Amino acid sequence: MTTPQLDRTFAALADPTRREILARLASGDATVSELADPLPISIQAVSKHLKVLEGAGLITRGHTAQLRPSHLEGAPLKQAADWIEGYRSFWERGFERMERRLGGRDG
Repeated sequence: MTTPQLDRTFAALADPTRREILARLASGDATVSELADPLPISIQAVSKHLKVLEGAGLITRGHTAQLRPSHLEGAPLKQAADWIEGYRSFWERGFERMERRLGGRDG
């Protein structure tokens, strides 16, 4: 993954509303109205979030009659997860050190 793509992915994921939209899309495609229904924001605000997600490559938007259902794209999420996975040994070493320190104490 290129650095600009990774930057766009993480910038899009930084917003909790966009993460909620992605979570909803993980269960299937949805229209703007369907995505806006459970959210405490307007359809216009959801549309703006969808444009950010689309710009980051995290979703695509279809053209079915007058509807434009959104579809989750997994590749950018996998690439971000792979990048994070590169740090697994770092945090596991930290947990192991903490466990060793705590294991030597009797509570």
